[in-house]
Amino acid sequence: MQPLRPSAASPEYPPSNRRPDIRASGISGNGQSPVKRWLTPLDEATRRMLGLPAPATRRITIERDLPIPMRDGVCLPADHYSPATDRGELPTILIRTPYGRGGSNPRVARAVAAQGFHVVLQSCRGTAAGTGEFAPMRHEREDGLDTVAWLADQPWYAGQLCVFGFSYSGYAGWGFAADAGDQLIALTMAATAAQFTGSLYTGGAFSLDSALTWVWGLGALGSDPERQPTLIESWLRRSRLHAALAHLPLAEADRVATGQRVGFFQEWLTEDDTAGEYWLERDHRSRVADVQAPIHMIAGWYDVMLPCQLDDYAALCKAGRRPHLTIGPWRHNSSGLFRRLVSEAVAWYKANAEGRPAVREHPVRVHIGGSNQWRDYPQWPPPGARPRPWYLHAGGGLHTTPAASDGRDVFTYDPNDPTPALGGPRLAAAAAGRQDNRRLEARPDVRTYTSDPLGTVVEVLGPVTATVYVSASRDHFDIFVRLCDVDTSGRSWNVCDGLTRVSASAADTSGVRRVEVTLWPTAYHFKPGHRIRIQVSGGAHPRFARNPGTGAALAEPSDLVPVRLEVHTSPQYESTIALSVVG
Repeated sequence: MQPLRPSAASPEYPPSNRRPDIRASGISGNGQSPVKRWLTPLDEATRRMLGLPAPATRRITIERDLPIPMRDGVCLPADHYSPATDRGELPTILIRTPYGRGGSNPRVARAVAAQGFHVVLQSCRGTAAGTGEFAPMRHEREDGLDTVAWLADQPWYAGQLCVFGFSYSGYAGWGFAADAGDQLIALTMAATAAQFTGSLYTGGAFSLDSALTWVWGLGALGSDPERQPTLIESWLRRSRLHAALAHLPLAEADRVATGQRVGFFQEWLTEDDTAGEYWLERDHRSRVADVQAPIHMIAGWYDVMLPCQLDDYAALCKAGRRPHLTIGPWRHNSSGLFRRLVSEAVAWYKANAEGRPAVREHPVRVHIGGSNQWRDYPQWPPPGARPRPWYLHAGGGLHTTPAASDGRDVFTYDPNDPTPALGGPRLAAAAAGRQDNRRLEARPDVRTYTSDPLGTVVEVLGPVTATVYVSASRDHFDIFVRLCDVDTSGRSWNVCDGLTRVSASAADTSGVRRVEVTLWPTAYHFKPGHRIRIQVSGGAHPRFARNPGTGAALAEPSDLVPVRLEVHTSPQYESTIALSVVG
């Protein structure tokens, strides 16, 4: 098969920029000598853990530290894994990562290569011995296309390219996918999106936990990402992260977490206009619909990326594509999500490389929470899903009929003692997911609204939105809304949630503001005898940066001023939550 070049839509590279002087980069011109090795019992255990079929070969060739030149003279190192036996022309899987090429990566790469693939694991610019400066989201399109051009020159490359994208690697894949041409035959994108703006600024609030945890994680890799820290080092690093998440002003939080100023974190704090040039040049959403190759998206109900990932799915569907979508009960860095990604990716690549039909009848497969079932649909949300309102009633009731009289519930949000985040979508898997919320709901700054025990099943399948009418003692405040399932033992399990930051918005003559909150979507089965509960509060720290109540910029020091909030429930002010139901 003749190797293919990037499409004509790709920018033309001047010859002088296509092959910079590798010697000047500080990386060896040829990488390390190829090594052939047999699969070990540990490799076999890895294969079984990942749910992969029996290997096509048990001997792998490994080439480490291959220098891949970029158009501006920077060189990015990569490791190449391939079957040691000559098996003809094989597809190539490209993984571009800022997290190093050590740890468990070699075991996974060997297991996948043994299935009959070339696997190229490349370090992003400025990471893991690569030259250049790591500027997140800034160079992935150009660096990705330059890497594809390098692949096309390799004698073993057969012109069939697959993209493996998990988290940042998925974003890096979106950066060049639309311009990769016909050689791109398949993509698997898990816990990722074509833009991270919506995950860093959710509902207008800065996602402090996601941003700072990521900065801390990169700092923990240090200059030697292959080295595993000791238990004491890990404990000290995590202590620094906890201190940083609580620290004010936020402009110093990166130093507390990592011991140094992190330029891109400072940019994220100051570039709070998500429609501005800074974020637009890092946003690949406009090209999602241009990707022609088959895409399988894998997501988690408790993943921080889920809403943005579903936006990409919707864009593909609107363009007439038929992407596959799998959503499970997973968190961002959960092992279950990664295992499903690898097994689904290998099956997806094989099917598309061989021209076989899709691996399942319906393209959408979702896990139904509350019943622990998997269900297939032709699309997401399912056909016939419609919003059904549930009305908040003063004193804590939740009903399918509006309140008949005026009512209000009052609480105070104090940024000096911010309402804590508990479970839900968090970047760190250990802090995320489904948890019993009773201790959170016992706080005086959390209001709950609970239905009567359900007489029949209620299944929520799709978007969840809330409308809360609020009076506030200050112009600047947040409204956090969470949907919970209260079981017959009284335990309150979080299903999905969302937050909206309000900044001096217009109120009516009575001083009441209408606040719209978009929660994470869900697929959830509320059993008979259970109750539906809604939480309303003024924040979820440190998942979202606390609102000081003053309107001060994120990076600036500020007084912390409590805000008194009144939730209105009346025929005039119908505070509701809309749950998507079928039928």
